[in-house]
Amino acid sequence: QERLVESGGGLVQPGGSLRLSCAASGFTLDHYVIAWFRQRPWEEREERDAIVCISVDDGSTYYYDSVKGRFTISRDNAKNTVFLQMNNLNADDTGIYYCAADQFRNIAGGCGLWYDYWGQGTQVTVPS
Repeated sequence: QERLVESGGGLVQPGGSLRLSCAASGFTLDHYVIAWFRQRPWEEREERDAIVCISVDDGSTYYYDSVKGRFTISRDNAKNTVFLQMNNLNADDTGIYYCAADQFRNIAGGCGLWYDYWGQGTQVTVPS
């Protein structure tokens, strides 16, 4: 069965860092795009926004302005895992972080919204 499992969330002080992982099982990430979405505390799950995505095949990425320069997405094909390094965190970064997978997606103009597989989410809390 295809699964995505996020890990690495937690409580961090402003200016701190966290590294999230998104591990895939039941399928390989070849030909997939992996995106990270963030659900803010006041949002419903359906309102979560993409913040960054990566094409596993060629490593191309797309960063949204809210995280550009602070977050870095990477992949380890051998581990079938995608990582999100988050630096200089602030209270606006608080939320539930989900990873999602979709095949053969063009991310030149953005990460999009509709993905085949979703993880269960991991909580990131940055106090104000």
